Amino acid sequence: LVVESTYGDRVHSPLSPLKELARIVSETVERAGHVIIPAFAVGRTQDLLYLLSELKRQSQIPDLPVFLDSPMGINATEIFTEFPEWHTLSPAQVARMGAMVTLVKTQAQSQELLRRRESSIVVAGSGMLTGGRVLSHLMKRLPDERNTVVLVGFQAASTNGSLLRNGTPELKIHGQFIPVRARVEEISTLSAHADQRDLLAWMGRIETPPKRTFIVHGEPQGSNALRVQIRDRLNRDAVIPRQGERFDL
Repeated sequence: LVVESTYGDRVHSPLSPLKELARIVSETVERAGHVIIPAFAVGRTQDLLYLLSELKRQSQIPDLPVFLDSPMGINATEIFTEFPEWHTLSPAQVARMGAMVTLVKTQAQSQELLRRRESSIVVAGSGMLTGGRVLSHLMKRLPDERNTVVLVGFQAASTNGSLLRNGTPELKIHGQFIPVRARVEEISTLSAHADQRDLLAWMGRIETPPKRTFIVHGEPQGSNALRVQIRDRLNRDAVIPRQGERFDL
């Protein structure tokens, strides 16, 4: 058996991502701040736009503007909304999602958005804050304690996203050290990766246990934590293969 270990050392929050997002947006608006959400262009961005459109429909957040400032994210979203029959969402839900968001297509429009004073929600790439237009938004918004940055995906070690997640007091962007005074929140339940509990539950339901489990796709800490749990809880042999290592099956 080969199993991933992206979240092998943690358990996702039991809170609903819809409720968490509603709380974060509402609290930020009360402070007259901006919500910056770094997001992967394909999949995660569309998830977020759907959740935000539902929160607006249910009047759980103020009707503030939502901007998508990601060229690839815009392309993926336009395809998504053009073919509503491809999705489990209803055509009405897809239409609401598309009508709710303002697409920021040019660099000039992106720069104009940075000068906006009224509260807004900005979804931008890249998801781990390693590049893309989100960096300009961070340079502008991180020093202001009224604002909030919401992490909604896995943050690999040493990325800007992981540094924010771990509470860094400043972030180096385009050669400048930017103080982090904005709030940093995380909604891990939006991730497409299962957590430790889910992985163990899935493996535990296998009727004929594998002779050996190979743990891949994870940081060393997550992989090793999952290996220990597989050994102690499931009483199975699990290994973390090294690059180039060979096994006889």
